[in-house]
Amino acid sequence: MNDMHAGKSGRLATVSARISPAGGLDILSRNEVARLRDASGSGLHALLRRCALAVLTSGNMSDDPRSILEQFPDFDIQVLQQDRGIKIELTHAPAQAFVDGQIIRGINELLVAVVRDIVYVSTQMEQGNFDLDDSVGLTHAVFEILRNARILKAQIDPNLVVCWGGHSISRDEYEYTKQVGYQLGLRSMDICTGCGPGAMKGPMKGATIAHAKQRRRNNRYIGITEPGIIAAESPNPIVNHLVIMPDIEKRLEAFVRMGHGIIVFPGGVGTAEEILYLLGILLHPDNAGVPFPLILTGPRQSAAYFEQIDRFLRLTLGESVTQHYQIIVDDPAAVARAMVRGIEKVRNYRLDTKDAFFFNWSLNIPYAFQLPFRPTHEAMRSLAIHRDRPRHELAADLRRAFSGIVAGNVKEEGLRAIEKFGPFEIDGDADVMHSLDDLLKAFVAQDRMKLPGGTAYVPCYRVLTSKAA
Repeated sequence: MNDMHAGKSGRLATVSARISPAGGLDILSRNEVARLRDASGSGLHALLRRCALAVLTSGNMSDDPRSILEQFPDFDIQVLQQDRGIKIELTHAPAQAFVDGQIIRGINELLVAVVRDIVYVSTQMEQGNFDLDDSVGLTHAVFEILRNARILKAQIDPNLVVCWGGHSISRDEYEYTKQVGYQLGLRSMDICTGCGPGAMKGPMKGATIAHAKQRRRNNRYIGITEPGIIAAESPNPIVNHLVIMPDIEKRLEAFVRMGHGIIVFPGGVGTAEEILYLLGILLHPDNAGVPFPLILTGPRQSAAYFEQIDRFLRLTLGESVTQHYQIIVDDPAAVARAMVRGIEKVRNYRLDTKDAFFFNWSLNIPYAFQLPFRPTHEAMRSLAIHRDRPRHELAADLRRAFSGIVAGNVKEEGLRAIEKFGPFEIDGDADVMHSLDDLLKAFVAQDRMKLPGGTAYVPCYRVLTSKAA
């Protein structure tokens, strides 16, 4: 690194520097560099700037994506093509990303991932290399993005546990996620999360200690995010493989295709969205008999949370939905043992069906689960939340409802839409709406909608019952 100098951006300390990327970044073409520098509406510079700033503020405790840009209004990033390779020029970058004038190695690597994924996805889209008009093409797009990120590892037995859960959780719940991660790490499991704080950080932290105790090397702490959420859930410092998927649907598919089992910790609407996404897929008739361990777990204090989730799932998707998940309360070792047993079934099934260990090709993910959902007020009002629909179709629309609330809570586009037009309206069968309203009120009361410490939460939604029979 050279040409480093310190400064101020508003009231916060900043550093300007030109750095050499820490591995993993291939040579870029002049056209790719030009597009990354293009500040016009059609260019990628605004996206690059937003995602890079999220990486540079790793550990930030705000979930308003606009606040980071407001704190560092003068921040800029440029990617330069020089004779000796790529350089990344940072102007008025957050000083917390540097130590004694040197950028922290892990943050450097995550910056490389940001540039890599933004360039790759935009290039493939521009050249028409992704067929996004059918289910098969969308799955191949997810595969190609993960392969380009060099995150798919062949010749490794199934051991990747995806951990879902809220970024806004209590201290007891956070400590519990670390204990579960520790038990998984002792059993040589790798961890994949949404890359942020809370239940996304805890399992990685616990596994890190266990992996060290077992003298295990080449551990994978994979974070999968997308541009709309990264600023509200900046990557935690343990993540050593970051992937930025183009949208939430491809992010969710990446979790399910890569993971060999999923553990769900307490969370809010984003966690409910993830649960409904996976259950909707497992409920599809084409996926009958496909093993996929799903465990809901938390400390004893969170038992009521899972009871409420369980009631909502039974009411909306039927009693038989319970065969697709188990709830284990306050027993980290039991969670880890159950997951290891479940993954062994996955391994045997993949061997029998000759499916890859590193990517779950055989699972059928319906197009309705892959199609990007843009949560406008009209789209939210149009959701068909009725119990007489096929269960996997109802799950798809319930997933969209929660996705819209996530957008209204933490995504810049959603925040602006709520400010302009008021709350989203969600309508459907009366019993489902009452159950949904109870669930959302519980999330609010338990501070699961937003990080505590800021202003009081104002709901970005209204639950209606006008379509009740």
